[in-house]
Amino acid sequence: MQLSVIILNYNVRYFLELCVLSVQKAIQNLDAEIIVIDNNSSDDSCAMMKLRFPNIKLIENKENLGFPKGNNIGVKEAKGKFICILNPDTVVAEDTFEKVLSFVSSRARHPERSRGTSDDLGIVGCKLIDGTGNFLPESKRGVPTPWVAFTKIFGLYKISNFFGKYYAQHLTENQTGKVDILVGAFMVMKRELYNELGGFDENCFMYADDIDLSYRALLLKKQNYYFHETTVIHYKGESTVRDETYMKRFQEAMNFFYKKHFNYSFFFTFFMKIGSFVFSLFKKNQQKNSAISIDETILFSKEIIELYSFKKVTNLNSLEEFKVKQQCSYQLIFDINSFSFLEIMQVMQKWKAKNITFKMYVSQNKYVIGSNSANDIGEIINLSKIA
Repeated sequence: MQLSVIILNYNVRYFLELCVLSVQKAIQNLDAEIIVIDNNSSDDSCAMMKLRFPNIKLIENKENLGFPKGNNIGVKEAKGKFICILNPDTVVAEDTFEKVLSFVSSRARHPERSRGTSDDLGIVGCKLIDGTGNFLPESKRGVPTPWVAFTKIFGLYKISNFFGKYYAQHLTENQTGKVDILVGAFMVMKRELYNELGGFDENCFMYADDIDLSYRALLLKKQNYYFHETTVIHYKGESTVRDETYMKRFQEAMNFFYKKHFNYSFFFTFFMKIGSFVFSLFKKNQQKNSAISIDETILFSKEIIELYSFKKVTNLNSLEEFKVKQQCSYQLIFDINSFSFLEIMQVMQKWKAKNITFKMYVSQNKYVIGSNSANDIGEIINLSKIA
């Protein structure tokens, strides 16, 4: 088997459904499997999986075991030569896995291009965008040493690429190349490497686990790569609300990583506390200002669908015909039965703007799903419950 896609879910039933639908399309031409692990969700995630995807392997944990242990449980059941660790609040393009696996194969066939050997390949990530079509800089990162953490916390990386190690700014979002750290929302690697690393460190509940795994791959002299030629939507913030609890756990996780791999640093701990406080205030302010009022909703669908008084069009390119006014706010809804996820992502990236938001319509269960920004916790409109 070529690939095992591991999806760890916790209380994001609608995002999980959309994620699995996209993965199913993306593995149609591959010898691949999907494994969903549920960390004791209190919503109807498991019931949905059994009803909608009865042939997909579902592991139901009896408690929330955290990100590392949950994924380790899933990988133990995997049969693929390669595994993909995938967040449930993501949407992959139809070409994502084929392109990533082709990239991996090219590194193995031509190791001289990366000045390494065929055994040097570490973890591969890809271009992540948020629900508004904007690039997520954490798609590629550097090791968060005290200095690098300092430049991130105080925004020095925005001034010059000299301070840009945190977000690996030696590469643009449209350049493929080596990076140190990749985000756990999308990670592809050999299952053999994952097992050699011992999987995610279960002593770290969440937030530093992807940094730790990426760094341990580097310690084994592996080369991690950011691959820009395919895109995945990550509705960042859907699985975990950015509140005081989040910041406390994030700070604990970063301290865990630093103490594990480096000597204790008062400098690092001090600035992490300051940075966490500033970050928390900043995120709260962003979330307060993220609410927008919609002036016009446009539904893109080739099917005969009546949703409220939404203006309906059948061609994604027909957006060119609309005179988009800067002073108006537009909500674009895409029927996923009419267009591919790849087409939808291309439109999102082309038309991204402060006054345009994007959603997807899942007709099977009649709901609209999406995110107005990288800072909100997502929106699900259940149309079947609206008269």
